[in-house]
Amino acid sequence: MADQVLTETFFEQFNLHPHLAAGLADCGFTRCTPIQALTLPVALEGRDVAGQAQTGTGKTCAFLVAVMNRLLTKPAISGRHDNDPRAVIVAPTRELAIQIDKDAQAIGRHTGLRFALIYGGVDYDKQRQQLRDGCDVIIATPGRLIDYLKQHVFSFRAVEATVIDEADRMFDLGFIKDVRYLLRKMPPREERQGMLFSATLSYRVLELAYEHMNQPEKLSVETEHVTADRVRQQVYFPAKEEKIPLLLNLLEHCNPQRSIVFVNTRAAAERVTERLRRQGFRVGALSGDVPQAKRQKLLERFKKGEADVLVATDVAARGLHIPDVTHVFNYDLPQDGEDYVHRIGRTARLGAEGDAISFACDLYAMNLPDIERYIEMKIPVGAIEPTWLATPPPRAMPQATHHDQPETDADNSTASAGKPVTNKRRRRHKPKDHAASPAANA
Repeated sequence: MADQVLTETFFEQFNLHPHLAAGLADCGFTRCTPIQALTLPVALEGRDVAGQAQTGTGKTCAFLVAVMNRLLTKPAISGRHDNDPRAVIVAPTRELAIQIDKDAQAIGRHTGLRFALIYGGVDYDKQRQQLRDGCDVIIATPGRLIDYLKQHVFSFRAVEATVIDEADRMFDLGFIKDVRYLLRKMPPREERQGMLFSATLSYRVLELAYEHMNQPEKLSVETEHVTADRVRQQVYFPAKEEKIPLLLNLLEHCNPQRSIVFVNTRAAAERVTERLRRQGFRVGALSGDVPQAKRQKLLERFKKGEADVLVATDVAARGLHIPDVTHVFNYDLPQDGEDYVHRIGRTARLGAEGDAISFACDLYAMNLPDIERYIEMKIPVGAIEPTWLATPPPRAMPQATHHDQPETDADNSTASAGKPVTNKRRRRHKPKDHAASPAANA
């Protein structure tokens, strides 16, 4: 964590369980971020919390510390069975659930607590057996969790702590009925601790909090801007057909270490990915219909620096913590301000700096006023150099490895990078002009 985003509050001030404190120290966490310093004094006392802070400011660590410390310092209910979890953490997307589990395993390495990661798309029988064998904390997306609950694979009778992460996204993706169902199946709100965290606390999110939590304390980290202060924002106004050459030239001009290009549809992801690959970039595409195993493989390659550019729909906008993302490109301007905030939140995380460059083309420019109203600022307009509208020469091809070979599903969802494919050898598919279903993340 960069010093600029840390407070003078130290984790050792909270008298945490020694095993939890050791895990935090091993991870290099000594001082709290603002949201951690604000919420931990309340949450560690067992009170309910509704916390708001910008994305990338340490909300995950805040609720993990509160949950783990509670489980380590308080006894479970009498008669608890192995398949009765003591805490449940619900996230809207697979990627966010996976990231939470990764952080939990790191922070809780000395605690002996057992974590079960439950999400759709993979390992159905394996996850079910994991729940039957028993765990202390479930980290899950709503759909798969409800499936196992209805099969009586586990029960909620011993749940004493509940966390809803990215609650506003639950509404956006249509999962809020599932979340309410899960909360109604748990012990009464007076008998468990509830925590809700989100980048935005809208009226509908607060209504959820007050309905299913026990007098939660609303805690917000006040900032001058909705977006992270260390993100340098800029918008260009190209014509639709000028976006590809502009993107290629900006990638060459900015020379980003690691960048994410956001698009609005799967068809756009396929089109942009193919152009970037032909230009010589190591690129991968991430959308909701990419199989989970392939999605995780791509993300790992991107994190390791084996891919330069990730082209993604909004499935990647939340919950992903990928270090050292220097540039975010909104190739397609998102439809609302919340999506814009979460997209550009993939850079400048935990005090780092980053650039967010948006294209307001004739197709999506009408979204810009709503975005600027939401973030309460005018995005600086960049001047397009005439030379940026001509396609630059292709990059020199990197030495091919077994990681760099193209992987294509039957539905033409690209998930890894490689050498350009010639027209003679390329298989043609009719693109589908619709975005992936949100339910794919359940």
